[in-house]
Amino acid sequence: MLQSTAPLIMVSVRAALASWVVWSALLGQEAPRVAREFIEHHCLECHDTETANGQLDLSSLAFALGDAKTADRWVMIHDRVDAGEMPPAKKPRPPAAATTSFLAALATPLIAADQARETAHGRATWRRLNRSEYEYSLRDLLQAPWLQVKSFLPEDGEAHRFNKIGDALDISHVQMAQYLAAAEHALRAVLAPQADRPVTETKRHYARDQAVFAKKMLFNEFNRSPERATFPVLDYAGQPEVRAGKLPLTRGDQDPATREREAMGTVASSYEPIELRFDRFRAPVAGRYRIRLNAYAVWVGPGKEPPKDPKKEVVWWRPDLDDVSPGRRAEPVTISAESAARQVRWQGAVDVGVTPTVNELELWLLAGETIRVDAARLFRSRPGAAGGFHNPLAEKDGQPAVAFKWLEVEGPLIDSWPTQGHRLLAGDLPLKSRSEAGTESGAVLELEPKDPAVDGERLVRAFIARAYRRPVEEADVQRYLGLLRSALAAGNSFTDALIATYAGVLCSPGFICLEERPGKLGDHALAARLSYFLWNSEPDAELRQLANRGELAREATLAAQTRRLLDDPRSARFTTAFLDYWLDLRHIDATSPDAELYPDYYLDDLLVESAMQETQAFFAELVRADLPARSVVASDFAMLNERLAQHYGLPAVAGVAIRKVTLPTDSVRGGLMTQ
Repeated sequence: MLQSTAPLIMVSVRAALASWVVWSALLGQEAPRVAREFIEHHCLECHDTETANGQLDLSSLAFALGDAKTADRWVMIHDRVDAGEMPPAKKPRPPAAATTSFLAALATPLIAADQARETAHGRATWRRLNRSEYEYSLRDLLQAPWLQVKSFLPEDGEAHRFNKIGDALDISHVQMAQYLAAAEHALRAVLAPQADRPVTETKRHYARDQAVFAKKMLFNEFNRSPERATFPVLDYAGQPEVRAGKLPLTRGDQDPATREREAMGTVASSYEPIELRFDRFRAPVAGRYRIRLNAYAVWVGPGKEPPKDPKKEVVWWRPDLDDVSPGRRAEPVTISAESAARQVRWQGAVDVGVTPTVNELELWLLAGETIRVDAARLFRSRPGAAGGFHNPLAEKDGQPAVAFKWLEVEGPLIDSWPTQGHRLLAGDLPLKSRSEAGTESGAVLELEPKDPAVDGERLVRAFIARAYRRPVEEADVQRYLGLLRSALAAGNSFTDALIATYAGVLCSPGFICLEERPGKLGDHALAARLSYFLWNSEPDAELRQLANRGELAREATLAAQTRRLLDDPRSARFTTAFLDYWLDLRHIDATSPDAELYPDYYLDDLLVESAMQETQAFFAELVRADLPARSVVASDFAMLNERLAQHYGLPAVAGVAIRKVTLPTDSVRGGLMTQ
């Protein structure tokens, strides 16, 4: 064996030594004579120690191309001269032959330095996963799309405006502590919370039973302002006696038929104190749910409040909540999940018609979350009128409103129990209940192994093989088996010891970092590059199988897999992450236009949400249709909904859904720059 491998070892040693010799030479070499003379005659007047225009001093700039930052400066010098940008136009132009010689003299050592750097260190810096990639990787690994761990982790560093470059993604002991906390949280969240399968049920939650709807009625109106109150509706009629407290809020207990006709209306979109949620519902466990919302549009007549100043008109934009009639158009409603800590996660938007409309959505909820609804087009308090209120949608004969009847929730929708994520962690081990003071139920669930050592090794081996994106080495396995044994020997329960071991795996270089070595990418590294580029997550089973067989690097296979990943819904992660940093879309809410100058934008969440979705949908269309680069600047289409079309002064578009719309031939819209 030694005799047969010795020649290969010697070849590798010679290659490494040759690379080291080149690298060492590059660290201290001198600029070519032709380059020095060109710089002396054409560059030093503006770029010497005294002037150093653009903070570039060529008289003292070393030609140490082994240093990456120094090499980058020389590449910049080469490219600026090659593009004709230097010397600047106002300076005498060097002879063409001198420029050609200068560029050739620089190109040769720059290329050699780049190749030597790639051989010694690889082209990309070894890096850890950023916050989003780590969260998505845990979701896919543990098959828990609802997991939220990003908030555990510190903000990522940025280089060249992006958070996916190794030079900016360092690792400190503080970060490792937070990654461990995030990993443990995710692992415990995925373990089954109960031995028995949760009951899937369908329950209807009526708006009139929700505290947040009912408490905004008359005599509890915020500042006694009807434009910031909810009101009872029976079909398309107001109920003044209910508002006045002369009749009960609902007759549902005595009259089920009437119950189905009752609704609660609002003339305003969500803004404190009108934050409408179906608060009698709380998701019992994290998972997938199907919701159905029944709502419809109504019209509320003008208020009869007399003017305080006889010279002014009646304040007709204040509504009369007892004067209700059928709506005049469909209304958009946004749906969000809200936690007890008032954290709101946008889930979707639907249109409700002038007749009761049932819209259905499937969504992933965290345990304890409820559903929040928002009549998104309707007004919010804004400056510009007496008392600080003005409704731009109000007309002399009234204003639009939305009436909510009920929310029906079906779930949790469970494909199998225990879940696939639980089975990855626990296999087929049974669960047992153990008493523990201080817990909500007074008990915790524990895994019950037959033989902790045997069962533990079996589970840890399977988990590492699934978590790592490369073939697992036995040294990896033994390292974590040692951690498991130590945790058990210290008196920890089997479940806690297993969680600690798994958390160690999820914070190891094999999981938290993209492990790549200098030279051509292997199939497993290529699979990770592809999946973290287009999905911001780990390779799926198909990519792993191709990598295991050594087939992924084949040109046809790689092209087919790229198309497959782009066609998968998970490619939306790439669109979101790329635009969040390229165009800073993640900061779209960071500033607000002046409320006096732009009252139409002030507090208009629907416009802000639509604007962000417009850019995401436009970029996704560029990729999907493989459109030419000029489409970034000019296109004959835009991605619009009704709110955006109105904002841009384009022909009317019906509905809240973003869709591709052909622009008029004389439109100044199109491309990214006009969004």
